[in-house]
Amino acid sequence: MTSSLTMKNVTLKFGGLTAVNDLSFDISRGSISSIIGPNGAGKTSVFNMITGFYRPTAGQIILAGNQLVGKKPSQITRLGMARTFQNLRLFPNLTVLDNVKSGMHSRTSQTVWGALWQTRAQRREEQLIEDTARDCLRFVGMEDSCWRIAKNLPYGAQRYLEIARALATKPRVLLLDEPAAGLNYEEKEDLIALIKRIRTHYELTVLIIEHDMGLIKKISEKVIVLDYGQKIAEGTPENVLSNPRVVEAYLGKEEEAI
Repeated sequence: MTSSLTMKNVTLKFGGLTAVNDLSFDISRGSISSIIGPNGAGKTSVFNMITGFYRPTAGQIILAGNQLVGKKPSQITRLGMARTFQNLRLFPNLTVLDNVKSGMHSRTSQTVWGALWQTRAQRREEQLIEDTARDCLRFVGMEDSCWRIAKNLPYGAQRYLEIARALATKPRVLLLDEPAAGLNYEEKEDLIALIKRIRTHYELTVLIIEHDMGLIKKISEKVIVLDYGQKIAEGTPENVLSNPRVVEAYLGKEEEAI
């Protein structure tokens, strides 16, 4: 299967601290994969490198043949990368619709003069942005909330809003950072169904960071396990979650009997 996202021997250091050490993996196009590991394992640092917020100390990150290292986050978005965040990063005082429209700024082509003079091209682009935003909200089941203020939404709806905003950027790869955090069982089941529909409808590759092992087992085709910045296992959920090194990373090593 063709690779959509590749990391080759990627290392990230902050002074004397190595946050990610010689990490390599391939994410197949159209797949749903997950990165798991204990707190502090380097998972979010991996997402931050992929999206250009951190620059690796060494190694390569490749999206559909494009080298991402050294590119700005906005450039990486235009190449087809989108993400959500562990801690919600919405515009709390804007409407739901305006939050999603804001995700399309990297796809706009009109100039300041076009906006000032309200040219025909500018009006067409504004209409396209609104139509796309409404389509994304409709897909996640939030079209009826268009004019609500984002901060007044229930927590689960705010999670869906962030996903809709990411979809509005028209990505090839969607990164979801702990999308199930704070959700109850029914909301998690709905989220699993939504992610699967997103993959099929938009023909996306999905990469997830998540602590909920139940969700991981239900949705992931491949799991990558990090511990102290190093990959310690990779494979199907069943194989990975029964791996002794993974069990040790999460639960600690049993002391030998005296």
